[in-house]
Amino acid sequence: MNGKFITFEGSEGSGKSTQAALVLEYLKSKKMPVMLLREPGGVKISENIRKLLLDVNSSMSDECETLLYMAARAQMVKEVLEPQLKSGKIILCDRFLDSTIAYQGYGNGIDVKSIEQLGQFATKGLTPDLTVLFDIQPDKGLSRAGATKDRIESRSLDYHKRVRNGYLQLSKQYPARIKVIKVDAERQEIFKRVKLSIDALLSL
Repeated sequence: MNGKFITFEGSEGSGKSTQAALVLEYLKSKKMPVMLLREPGGVKISENIRKLLLDVNSSMSDECETLLYMAARAQMVKEVLEPQLKSGKIILCDRFLDSTIAYQGYGNGIDVKSIEQLGQFATKGLTPDLTVLFDIQPDKGLSRAGATKDRIESRSLDYHKRVRNGYLQLSKQYPARIKVIKVDAERQEIFKRVKLSIDALLSL
């Protein structure tokens, strides 16, 4: 792969989507070949799966939920990530495999090793060059997420605490790839911290 793959992770209300958008504008201002994707989503099939996954009226088993996230991911990897990275693009992605490990693994109790094996299949072994993890206390994050909550946001505080713990465990497991940024300041101050990791990766 000739391009670079950067993912943005974090619990609900962590501001990761806002920061991903700021990085997109920053790299565009540098005339870099960059694009932003989101998970689940990014392509038509995956966006349709997203609607099902986040619909508060959807009822599904934890196993079904896990496999649907993987299916959405597999389609995006095949349709967009692989060809665009080969062409030299910098791909920014709002969530990736770490999300499934944190939310479905640590959150729902699905076996993490099984998720990792499925993840290798769905992504064809594609791993981010850099993951920026935005860490926030779950109660604070949920209060920032807004009044209308989707199916995942609507889950208990204990669930979201397990998700956060999962992310922190991943950051200890992969310290070279995952850079933890505390959500304890205004977004421009946080962006300055994000920018340090982006500049280091891209030699800017």
